[in-house]
Amino acid sequence: MDEHRQQLKLFSRQYNLYMKTVTAMQNNLISLLDKTFPGANNLFDSPVREDGHQKWIDFVMTFWHCDVIADMKEDAFILRYQKWCKAKGYHFAHSKAQAVYNASFNHCPTLFKCPTTKTLVTAAAQGCLSVMQQRAAIKAETIRLAQMLPEYDCVTAMFGVGEITAAQLIAELGDVRNFANRGSIIAFSGIDPTVNESGTYNRASNPSSKRGSPHLRKTLFQVVSIYLKKSPPDEPVYQFLDKKRAEGKPFYVYMNAAANKFLRIYYARVKAALNGSNDTD
Repeated sequence: MDEHRQQLKLFSRQYNLYMKTVTAMQNNLISLLDKTFPGANNLFDSPVREDGHQKWIDFVMTFWHCDVIADMKEDAFILRYQKWCKAKGYHFAHSKAQAVYNASFNHCPTLFKCPTTKTLVTAAAQGCLSVMQQRAAIKAETIRLAQMLPEYDCVTAMFGVGEITAAQLIAELGDVRNFANRGSIIAFSGIDPTVNESGTYNRASNPSSKRGSPHLRKTLFQVVSIYLKKSPPDEPVYQFLDKKRAEGKPFYVYMNAAANKFLRIYYARVKAALNGSNDTD
């Protein structure tokens, strides 16, 4: 089981690396599109598919310059766009085709429509797609490994935790039974406050220690952000967050406090699940 958890941790770290790489590749592609087809990345809001494809990236691999569309008659573009959607497995809507066609006008691209520009944009798009496909494969394996562990269902049942988030939490925290108490898991995560006192001086509010894994702290921040966005009134973590916010605490202070609360609940529930008990304390 320890070897299995180690594999999960490695895959989770790789997934984080690919996330950063995808962001960098997408930013690079958008920067190029600003010179050839401004706003092309905002034409579609389709989410990333399980195979790693995303509609706007596939689109600019074919329609890499606004003049590629603007030089065509509207009916000709709509027909070509319909065929493209069918070939790529995307939903076709006539109104969307018209909107895309209209969006290709009134631009002043700084890179001309030429073979060199096409190579530049399509290579960037292909590179981005390739990394996204690799990330999708890493994500699928990360989730598969996490699903094999006994606490997976318990973790995914917690508010704000999805499949990949659960896998990342389990990967970074490991077997919670290795921690002596809730304070130990808080200290391990690095969200416990530092000590800043000397003689009679004792600072009332101290920054977190930031010991341990930054990957874990990032995942905790993502989870707490869901609480902040969804504002579930019956969830103890949100109630605690809202209380600290109402007290006038700064953003990172109440977010860190909510992460602390979440981790304490996580420890109690997961430990109970691993021990075969329904008692969540």
